[in-house]
Amino acid sequence: MRKAGIFKQVGIPFLLLLCLAASPAMAAEEVPCPPVEEQPVKIEAWLAKRLEPQFPAIRKEMGLMGFTRVALWPYPAAENPSKVVAIGRCVPAYIARHALQQALYHFGGVQALVHQKFVHDHWIGLGTSLFAESSFQPITLKQLQRLLDPALGTFEFQSLYRQYTVQDVKVPAFGLNLPNPKLMK
Repeated sequence: MRKAGIFKQVGIPFLLLLCLAASPAMAAEEVPCPPVEEQPVKIEAWLAKRLEPQFPAIRKEMGLMGFTRVALWPYPAAENPSKVVAIGRCVPAYIARHALQQALYHFGGVQALVHQKFVHDHWIGLGTSLFAESSFQPITLKQLQRLLDPALGTFEFQSLYRQYTVQDVKVPAFGLNLPNPKLMK
């Protein structure tokens, strides 16, 4: 009994403090990005179930840029997965462009980008439906073409990506325009 009381007094507040201190959203901008040689980029893609026999070839194709780990998931609900893409803040431009080109090829387009504070720094999600609509922004074809410009370095690419993913402060819900519950600051 005595040990449980000490844990309640010391353990729970300590765990809460530890969780808050380790929150990626709080310190994401403060920590410099390690090079991809030290921390490779993980690419996760949700593809139409009919493509499952082709997954080994697609995995190889998506990993061509090197310094990546690729995981493919069959999208069970529909023929075409969502056309939402998420790119972490530490992903080099050449890998991000390759992933966007893969999304164009396998999904027929990109309709929205996810705000970077919702994803790991070295992660790309293609065809993902993991995020609420209030956490991403629609993208136009012209904006997508700007992101695909090979002249953009990593800094310029990431700046442009962040510019395109500024979240709306208010979102439509229940017939009203309410504060965005997923707003990241």
